[in-house]
Amino acid sequence: MSSSNILVVDDEKSIRLTVAQSLEPQGYAVKTAVNGDDALARLKEQSFDLILTDLKMPGIDGMALIEQAVELYPEIKVIMISAHATVDNAVGAMKLGAVDFIQKPFTPQEIRDIVQRVLERQALGDQEEQDYGAMVELAKYQASERQFEVAIAQTKKAIGSDPSRPEAFDLLGMLQETLGDRLEALKNYRVAIDLDPTFESAKQNLDRATEDPSNRPTL
Repeated sequence: MSSSNILVVDDEKSIRLTVAQSLEPQGYAVKTAVNGDDALARLKEQSFDLILTDLKMPGIDGMALIEQAVELYPEIKVIMISAHATVDNAVGAMKLGAVDFIQKPFTPQEIRDIVQRVLERQALGDQEEQDYGAMVELAKYQASERQFEVAIAQTKKAIGSDPSRPEAFDLLGMLQETLGDRLEALKNYRVAIDLDPTFESAKQNLDRATEDPSNRPTL
């Protein structure tokens, strides 16, 4: 059970109720706000460990709220909620300080899972780990939306934050291979394997790309 303080911000009452009812039985202390202005007022009254906020709201929208919340409490974690998540929105929210996002509609279990994941990362106290994982996950989302060039830039950013880990090199190889740059892809698969010889994804990608160049990875 957790005693973390969570603020849920959404102009839809049904969303506020769903999130609160999903989290309160787990021991979370949940407060709600109907828009960005209401949320900022609550933030000035008490501190929160986590904010879940919609992006599109009247008055102060989610982006502005994320920016101001992080200015008030640099350690606060923010999860973006959106019915129409786009790559630009996700990237923009991450740049402002959001650490994860969830798309409407969602289930109570999905809400519990993402909140637990974010708070567990916070408990680890490892900001570099968190940043790296968030960047890799965002790059995967961008790739799933076929925004390959944007995903490549995000993956390289993850590599820059922690070049000792294999996941981003493997993902970069898959993206490069998808765009037809097989030689660079092979190099990055090998880098990933050099970093972690047990990393199965990179080993499988290298074997596949070497044996059958026409067999592209699935992103």
